[in-house]
Amino acid sequence: MKVLGLIPTRIGSTRLPAKPLLEINQIPLIIHTYRRAILSKSLEDVYICCDDIKIAKIAKKFGAKYIMTSKNHQNGTERITEGFLSLKNKKKYDFVLDIQGDEPLISPLHIKKIIQFHKKNNDHDIILPTLKVKTAENTNLVKVVVNKKDEVMYLSRAKIPLEFKSISKYFLKHLSIISFKPQSLVKFSENKKTYLEKIEDIELLRALEIGLKIKTIRLTGDSFSIDVHQDYLDAIKKFKTDKFLKLYK
Repeated sequence: MKVLGLIPTRIGSTRLPAKPLLEINQIPLIIHTYRRAILSKSLEDVYICCDDIKIAKIAKKFGAKYIMTSKNHQNGTERITEGFLSLKNKKKYDFVLDIQGDEPLISPLHIKKIIQFHKKNNDHDIILPTLKVKTAENTNLVKVVVNKKDEVMYLSRAKIPLEFKSISKYFLKHLSIISFKPQSLVKFSENKKTYLEKIEDIELLRALEIGLKIKTIRLTGDSFSIDVHQDYLDAIKKFKTDKFLKLYK
């Protein structure tokens, strides 16, 4: 089975302008993500899906493949759908992996495990990885509630489940790596923004609302996305002990 890796990114982040071009160890954040995707050795091809020539030039400089996409997309999933549909050989891929460009510390091992899991659970449209966390107050973290089969029931920026009668031992947050069946990715983008998606600003709620089946895989380790300037400063510190940096080619 062949898997395509697509990394959506845009230049116009309101909280951290030109975020993909910020550098750590003289390497732009978007290139860190690209190189770590390559390190997984599980992807047939990897492309950066970008909306600005500045990102395209950086990709070219560092030898990364890229696809120019529209500036008008509402989210990363719509962006990678355009990228996927633009490929002449798209029919050869069995799965499409959405790898968010603002996670330069993404683990190649996580990518590999998610792909292996979807191959074994290909009756589901989407595979969503989760990590256990002890607190859930941060609204930048999307929390996940699952059933006994580890299928997603709901996602929220709110603290769910709410500790009303007893204390929750842990919460689940979702990682910014999502595995799609190609036809499910296209179906997602063919539908307009849904009611719950608009309220929570969580794009995968659209998938639930249109009836796509999402199964979770529980991973261990850490995940770190860069949303604001302090996150960028924290990432610089984290890279000092990063074990994958020395493996870049």
